[in-house]
Amino acid sequence: MTVTILRAMPGQTSRLTQIAHSAKSYWGYPARWIELWHNQLTVTSSYVREHEVYAAVDRDETLLGFYALAGAGDKLILDHLWVQPSSFGAGIGRLLFEHAMARARELGAKTVEIESDPHAEGFYQHLGAVTIGEVSYELEGQPRLLPLMAYSLETGL
Repeated sequence: MTVTILRAMPGQTSRLTQIAHSAKSYWGYPARWIELWHNQLTVTSSYVREHEVYAAVDRDETLLGFYALAGAGDKLILDHLWVQPSSFGAGIGRLLFEHAMARARELGAKTVEIESDPHAEGFYQHLGAVTIGEVSYELEGQPRLLPLMAYSLETGL
């Protein structure tokens, strides 16, 4: 499969949002949780204009996944990295991650932080990120812990 990574366009936000929702839903979370995460999983035109958002597309220009970087300076945040579940295992996530780290380097960052879904922690570790802590929040009255990870641009890739 030939895949190209291109700057996402504001007109692609419906598809980007659909990919984020599909990827999050893949892990079997209850539909009510997906609805609670609606705003976090929705990509708007203004978000695309204001952030570094790149999409992986195949030769038919079908969007397969995307990432977004946020922040400025020495530390950026990998705000999104989602792959359409039908493309899991095809290397799209790795391509997006490597592109994101290269882009972060170009922007002058030394570190990229990732608030990971627990199901994605192993993926990021495999690519060289390390778990540096946890982020805790409440979901339906219960604490939810997410791995907080970092990727060093000075030692990685």
